[in-house]
Amino acid sequence: MLGSRATSPELIELGERIRKRRQEMNLSQEALAEKAGISINTVSRVEGGQTAMSIEIFRKMIEILETDANGLLGKNVTGSEEKSQIYELICRIQNLSRKDQKIVFQTVDSLIDGICKYR
Repeated sequence: MLGSRATSPELIELGERIRKRRQEMNLSQEALAEKAGISINTVSRVEGGQTAMSIEIFRKMIEILETDANGLLGKNVTGSEEKSQIYELICRIQNLSRKDQKIVFQTVDSLIDGICKYR
């Protein structure tokens, strides 16, 4: 773990960003906990900035919340909004069946070819 019962401004801000993103996605703490494989109590403590999480759990949060590490850490990187949108799409595509992924890839390829053709 990154720290067990440490409270710091950074942990509080991280927890607030996790809570905000969870709410934007209309996920309950219970649903987030289940997807991350942790207890509801742990989600509550993380969101409250009362405890740090392991790197493994942080990575799961990124995937579940369909965001990137910089977004959760509050880092403003040029073009981060676009990167975040792309990452969110990638996460959504990864959650599809292989058959549906193939359809998405073929559709995107066709769209890109069409855009490039008419430039």
